[in-house]
Amino acid sequence: MGDGTGGSYRLDEIDRRIVHALMADARNTSAPAIAEEVSVSGATVRNRIAQLEEHGIIEGYHATVDFERADGSLMNLFCCHAPFGDVEGAARKIGTIPGVINVRELMGGRMNLHVLAVGSDTSDLRRIGRELENVGVEIEDEFLLQNEHTFPYAPYGPADRRRLEPLADYISLTGGAEVVEVTVHEDAPIAGCTLERAAEEGILDDRTLVVAIERDDAVLTPHGDTEIRPQDVVTVFSPDGSDELTLNGFEGPDGRPASSSLQ
Repeated sequence: MGDGTGGSYRLDEIDRRIVHALMADARNTSAPAIAEEVSVSGATVRNRIAQLEEHGIIEGYHATVDFERADGSLMNLFCCHAPFGDVEGAARKIGTIPGVINVRELMGGRMNLHVLAVGSDTSDLRRIGRELENVGVEIEDEFLLQNEHTFPYAPYGPADRRRLEPLADYISLTGGAEVVEVTVHEDAPIAGCTLERAAEEGILDDRTLVVAIERDDAVLTPHGDTEIRPQDVVTVFSPDGSDELTLNGFEGPDGRPASSSLQ
C-alpha cells in the first residue's frame, strides 16, 4: 500500500490519535472536534493532516456505500490468482472493468488478488467474472458480500475512552537543547498569567524561552504582556534540555507531566 514516501515520517502520539479519529468517521470528524479530543489546536490538527497526506500515510477519504439499499445491487468478492510477477499489472487492468470498486493485492498464497465488485444482478456479476478471466486471472472462489464492518486501529486511539493528559512534542537539538510543544492544562499554574508575571513568580523557568503560541487557529508572537490561556499550544525552547522544568508550569494540579513523544 502507498508509494513508500511515508518511510521518512514517524508518527507521534498526536498523529496516531488524528488517524484514529479519521478512521472512525472522516466525514463527520472536523479539525476542531479532533483538536478537542486530542487537546491541541485546530491549526495543529490541520497541519498534521496535511503532513500525513504529503507523506502518503493518509491516501484518501472514501464513502462507504450500501449498494443493496441504494438500488438493489449485489456486492461480490472474487478471490483470484494472477501469475507471480504480474499481480500489480493485473490489478491495474481489473480496475478498468465496469463494476469493480476495489482490488487488493496479497503477498503469498495462491489467491493473491481480492476483487470487490458490484453488479445489478447475478448475470451482471457473471459478466464481471468473464472479464476477470479475460485479463488473465483465474477465479479461485467467490462470495456474495452480506455486510462489511470497518473499525479504527485501536492502538492509535486513547488508552481508554477518557480524555488523556495534554500531549507534548519534543525535538532534541545539538548540545542537549530541546524545542518543546505543549498544550496548556486548564488548571496549569501558567494559565491566565502573562509571560512577564510567570517569569517573575518562577512559574516559567528563566532558562526557557516561549517562541510561539497557537490559539484558535492563529499563531501568536509572544511578548511579555501576552497572557497564556488554557488549551494554548505553546512552543518553548529549553537550552539545556530541562524538560521537567519546561513542563512544570503547564501541567495540571496532580503534578503529572503531559504525555510526550520524541521526534
